[in-house]
Amino acid sequence: MDTLTRDSQLRTLPGQLAGKRLLDLSGAVAGLLLLFPVFLLIAVLIKLDSPGPVFFRQVRMGLGERRFRVWKFRTMTADAEVRLERLEAFNESEGGVLFKMKNDPRVTRLGGFLRRTSLDELPQLINVLTGEMSLVGPRPLQERDCQKARTFVEPRRLARRQSVLPGMSGLWQVRGRSELNFVQMLELDLQYVDRWSLGLDLWILWRTALVVLAKKGAY
Repeated sequence: MDTLTRDSQLRTLPGQLAGKRLLDLSGAVAGLLLLFPVFLLIAVLIKLDSPGPVFFRQVRMGLGERRFRVWKFRTMTADAEVRLERLEAFNESEGGVLFKMKNDPRVTRLGGFLRRTSLDELPQLINVLTGEMSLVGPRPLQERDCQKARTFVEPRRLARRQSVLPGMSGLWQVRGRSELNFVQMLELDLQYVDRWSLGLDLWILWRTALVVLAKKGAY
């Protein structure tokens, strides 16, 4: 199914699309309000743990390859982006698209805990609130990852993946998380794009909570 076919299908489901946006808005507002004390606590712990800002802002590729800055709690040293190039040789990701390193020296003590529990992703509720992301959808890729993926993935497949809003969680987060390689992740993302429904989003959100609580497949 190509992008034009998928776009045509989405236009036939205005009610479900409105429901998805309502779910995103209500979830983001409720999450930000309820988790505000947690945000404050994490912010204080980050400042005590290592020098640098509380939040990490990074350019990601969104809907239609539009660039936006994702919000995350900082889990690495302040010079992490500068040190990445020197660590590329130790990338454990199959195909090299996503950077994965179990003992990444840039990760702070607190950062390791935030990553294992996925608490570092909570600030992306801001991106959901502003409409740059959804609660559920393919994860937004870094520009680096997109460039590497284009060397062996058909452009139309990548375009299909980015024909919907990127999400905080998605199918591959509940089917293996970091245990999957990029090709497997791409296939699950495309399954999501082709099968999308409001019911599927609700199921993924429920499964995400269970996976996060089990701390399964997280670096």
